[in-house]
Amino acid sequence: MSIIPSFFGGRRSNIFDPFSLDVWDPFKDFPFPTSSFDASRETSALVNTRVDWKETPEAHVFKADLPGMKKEEVKVEVEDDRILQISGERNVEKEDKNDTWHRVERSSGKFTRRFRLPENAKLNEVKASMENGVLTITVPKEEAKKPDVKSIQISG
Repeated sequence: MSIIPSFFGGRRSNIFDPFSLDVWDPFKDFPFPTSSFDASRETSALVNTRVDWKETPEAHVFKADLPGMKKEEVKVEVEDDRILQISGERNVEKEDKNDTWHRVERSSGKFTRRFRLPENAKLNEVKASMENGVLTITVPKEEAKKPDVKSIQISG
């Protein structure tokens, strides 16, 4: 999904961005949600939640950009089948009847990102922290087992 980020809302109409789409939506201004893109606007936060995953010799480290979110609004879970799930909800800013909106680009709505963890992940030692809108999840790795080497005496 993250390969084509602009399909579900988010960015549009940037001629320098090969993944940007300027798609004409004939139902965009109708008051009912019949458009194929209307249904996906609710999940635009999903696509806009960027996550980096790096592997160090000691751990797998995930970093998610969640600007403006509090740690109470984010949930990190590890399922039995080795799935790391990051989820939460960005709330829509309250509208005042006297306000005139010129542009709305910040995404809102529920988001979920899921990653299958490798076999060497220690699922019971996962740690998460959040600082300045960046969620960091550290999944320690089991030490690689060194092969048991048995020395054989050569008789002669």
